[in-house]
Amino acid sequence: MTFTHRHLLGIEHLRPEEIVTLLDLAEKYVTLNRSAEKHAEALSGLTQINMFFENSTRTQASFELAGKRLGADVMNMAMQASSITKGETLIDTAMTLNAMHPDLLVVRHPHSGAVDLLAQKVNCAVLNAGDGRHEHPTQALLDALTIRRAKGRLHRLNIAICGDIAHSRVARSNIMLLGKMENRIRLIGPPTLMPAGIAEFGVEVYDNMAEGLADVDVVMMLRLQRERMDGGFIPSEREYFHRFGLDAAKLAHAKSDAIVMHPGPMNRGVEIDGELADDINRSVIQDQVEMGVAVRMAAMDLLARNLKDVRGAA
Repeated sequence: MTFTHRHLLGIEHLRPEEIVTLLDLAEKYVTLNRSAEKHAEALSGLTQINMFFENSTRTQASFELAGKRLGADVMNMAMQASSITKGETLIDTAMTLNAMHPDLLVVRHPHSGAVDLLAQKVNCAVLNAGDGRHEHPTQALLDALTIRRAKGRLHRLNIAICGDIAHSRVARSNIMLLGKMENRIRLIGPPTLMPAGIAEFGVEVYDNMAEGLADVDVVMMLRLQRERMDGGFIPSEREYFHRFGLDAAKLAHAKSDAIVMHPGPMNRGVEIDGELADDINRSVIQDQVEMGVAVRMAAMDLLARNLKDVRGAA
């Protein structure tokens, strides 16, 4: 299987064939997770530590479940109540972790680059569960698996990513992954929520939903990242929904079989109409949650194999 990385820090350094390798393995774990016996032994005897410096429900629960289903000893560290709040540096935390001899470290951090810094200082495999505005690689991978299962392929599709592009690490990782797989990517949102220089990423930019959604295969809505906003980026939530929130009228501009996605948590009536989010004929939002567990199982499985190879060579 083609996957040679020690860590999973982002999509940027993954080759298309490595993405396919991970998604193919995740397919096997989808089958396992739907069976009566949901356990495997890929991480048996290994220790997984989840360090979430930001609050998370879906991602942390998904990683915890993934590790336990693969047989790992899983520990969640409450970072909001940790020594970090008492002045300990990230480097000191890394040294402390090394003394515990973990095998897999899952990290979410509010600052871009913090996870990469930790990866340089610890003697284990590190998975980025989201760092600042930088990347959220497993979210992009689970989105890719959801698209591939719904559309039968992951290339040469028209995909619209809509909403708060500027503050979204999900958007950044998806733009890179979907671009590597030869898709046509459109970004739709108000100019205030569009990062400078975004056109250099090889995407099309729109500030009109009707124009941007014309004939697309996939509509990916994003959460308004209010915790990362330090000014008036939108006039009001009501006005935002009127112009950029997804409803049936706007979705009608897309292809008749276009799927609707959202990474969660959703602000219903702001980013997406509640009825549309629950429409089983168009929405694959619950599928994304299911694929998240399988993708994270596959990622940890592959990293554990490489970790064993490195330790065996040593």
